[in-house]
Amino acid sequence: MDYRYEEIAKMLDHSLLQPFLKTETLEAGISLALAYDVASVCILPYYVRRCADRLAGSTVQTSTTIGFPHGGHTTAIKAAEAQQAIDDGCQELDMVVNISKVLSGDWDYVTRDIKAVIDVAHAAGQKVKVIFENCYLDEDQKSRLCAICSELGADWVKTSTGYGTGGATLEDLQLMREKSAAEVQVKAAGGVRDLDRLLEVRDLGVTRVGASATQTILDECRRRLKLEPIDFDELKNTSSY
Repeated sequence: MDYRYEEIAKMLDHSLLQPFLKTETLEAGISLALAYDVASVCILPYYVRRCADRLAGSTVQTSTTIGFPHGGHTTAIKAAEAQQAIDDGCQELDMVVNISKVLSGDWDYVTRDIKAVIDVAHAAGQKVKVIFENCYLDEDQKSRLCAICSELGADWVKTSTGYGTGGATLEDLQLMREKSAAEVQVKAAGGVRDLDRLLEVRDLGVTRVGASATQTILDECRRRLKLEPIDFDELKNTSSY
């Protein structure tokens, strides 16, 4: 094996973004992220403060979404969302570009919109992942976004929200890695549901993956590496949220 458990776990943003998730599900998801020691919990914005409190002292980051999932919020609202998330303890912000403006070719607007969130986050020492929603874009638009994000110093470029008509494709990931500056990382979101797929995108240079199948992926990783399984059900039964 050319990987360690820690390397794979720290590629995963455990996604808790579906609007129907109840409080107890969010709490269980945070517990799972802690048990498996993933990179971050990407959680519904209203729950960021509670999530950050629970993750304090761990190596798991708190992340949330900005302008999600359609990207059509005004720039001022996106910046305000970013500031609120940071005030609540968020360390990584996953923002959606204004897809309508990308498709309309209004690149000045798109640049200002992304910059507003990056400026807020970086001023606070936090990081930004810029979501393209590639299923609606052509190759030139994706390439232009990579160039803009590189110029602005985005920390990651990200394929999708998981709520569009398609998720991360190998072709898009190759393009984003090729067209982005070396210091800009690439995140795959949508469709990475097992370890083999994660390893496949890792080979393309992807450093982070958004996933709701975290437990499935990491249980299989531990099995292949012949590590003791994590009995998360037992942990849930013996810990208090």
